[in-house]
Amino acid sequence: MNLFSEIETQVRDSLKALQASGALPNDLNLDRVGVEPPRDASHGDMATNAAMVLAKPAGLNPRDVAGLLVAELVKSEVIESADIAGPGFVNLRLSPQLWLGLVPKILQQGIRFGDQTGAGKLNIEYVSANPTGPMHVGHARGAVFGDALARLLEKTGHDVLREYYINDAGSQVDVLARSALLRMREAMGEDIGTIPEGLYPGDYLIPVGQALAENHPDLASQDEAKQVQVAKSVALPMMMERIREDLAALGVAHKYFLSEQSLHDDGSVDKSLEFLESKGLIYKGVLQPPKGKSPPPDWEPQEQTLFRSSDFGDDSDRALKKSDGSWTYFAPDIACHFNKISRGYTQMIDVWGADHIGYIKRMQSAVTAISEGEAALEVKVCNLVKLMRGGEPVKMSKRSGSFITLREVVDEVGKDAVRFMMLTRKNDAPLDFDFDVVKDKSRDNPVFYVQYAHARICSVLRNSLQAGFSEAEVSDASLASQSLDSLTDPAELALIRNLANYPRMLASAAEAREPHRVAFYLMDLAAEFHSLWNLGKERLELRFLQDEDKPGSLARLALIRATATVLASGLDVIGVTPEEEMR
Repeated sequence: MNLFSEIETQVRDSLKALQASGALPNDLNLDRVGVEPPRDASHGDMATNAAMVLAKPAGLNPRDVAGLLVAELVKSEVIESADIAGPGFVNLRLSPQLWLGLVPKILQQGIRFGDQTGAGKLNIEYVSANPTGPMHVGHARGAVFGDALARLLEKTGHDVLREYYINDAGSQVDVLARSALLRMREAMGEDIGTIPEGLYPGDYLIPVGQALAENHPDLASQDEAKQVQVAKSVALPMMMERIREDLAALGVAHKYFLSEQSLHDDGSVDKSLEFLESKGLIYKGVLQPPKGKSPPPDWEPQEQTLFRSSDFGDDSDRALKKSDGSWTYFAPDIACHFNKISRGYTQMIDVWGADHIGYIKRMQSAVTAISEGEAALEVKVCNLVKLMRGGEPVKMSKRSGSFITLREVVDEVGKDAVRFMMLTRKNDAPLDFDFDVVKDKSRDNPVFYVQYAHARICSVLRNSLQAGFSEAEVSDASLASQSLDSLTDPAELALIRNLANYPRMLASAAEAREPHRVAFYLMDLAAEFHSLWNLGKERLELRFLQDEDKPGSLARLALIRATATVLASGLDVIGVTPEEEMR
């Protein structure tokens, strides 16, 4: 149920009636007509831009169009009044019964309130960390954002596949293998001293070395190529298992894993580039040095195998092969997305780190080319995370050898705190993760503040049973609807209006690919509830439980239970637990 959509439909029906009567031209495009909350709540419940967007094509003054629309809208039973504001906006006040009727509908739908259907299928690739070590806190942000976006899109009707692209080819995997071989020698009793520069120094490779020593005791006698091959076969699965475990601790699970190495092994890289070549999009040429930059001292023009990405909006064409004849990273990335398209995904979202911004245009160009314009790639960038403790940055980790791991943060503060805090900023804005704030049990801690609102409501509901209200009276939506007329205070109606905005917020957040809007909404809703709670301490008539006013108590219980339902639904969207008691 989306009240804003319902009123928008009423507005468009009124405009169609005006067209049928000849008051407005029949050829007006109503697609830009919208309904939203007014900037100032005192102006009404909703506002429409209809007159502003239709006046010019109708050849009329905006206020004249608004006057026609107002006269039509007030015929509706659910619109109490309609007023013209400023140059032609129309402010609407809705029937109180329309607002009150929302409460039992929320209770009937439960956390399904706000669900939508039929938005099509979509592939989201996120995290995709190199399997060369534990994930750091920057990966946590991409993991939370990607998972919350997937949940949000599922809530709004998409069939979402969560995908992880395993970067298990290339030089970094060789470094992993050599680092694991060093740890194997250590497990066999050799004093390896300081880890040489260029190898991975973290303690996380000690178990890999032990596994190599136990299962391949004669490996040290083999030639180097054989050692590296075996070390890869042991290290990569162990690293991926660790990544899965760390993600699971954060409440993140991928459905599909695609290996980069498999794209080389099964010929997918060659096939995808042969397709582009057949379209005349690959050629031999010489790239110019980067614009606005001085070329490196040893730079010289060199013929390369290039993709015509500039034909599809990129700044320049892009190299597909290195000077030694091996593929660049771009080539298997093209094959990766060609693989997605071959599996039927024409809507794709990739979540990348901020260091990959310069890679976006070329990848989007490749997707357009390889799908012949049938598929589209969106790229969402997650900016840096700075860990803070006691006002100072936190930098080092013994486990990783250089950075704080995702698992260390989750183990210290819990998955709910990590997930919520990662969504307190837009994904492409820098974020400070302050351990002191996250552990503080006050309104300064957003996740505590929202979970506390839900727990407070659960406490009131438990107390209502102890006060003599029956389970049916407290939980039955139809019984609750019989007493809702007593909800007349502006603070109570403001809370209902906030609940009504939930489906609209979900739809706009999904369209913008911005799950942080859900976290912001939850903070606003929690603040609205806590404000009503505090008013109840000052004004007897607003207390949730009153011995001498059972109908009023039932109405307020229904209202706060609907609030808890929406809080639980929103928290579920971002993967956070709706606590019933705060510890």
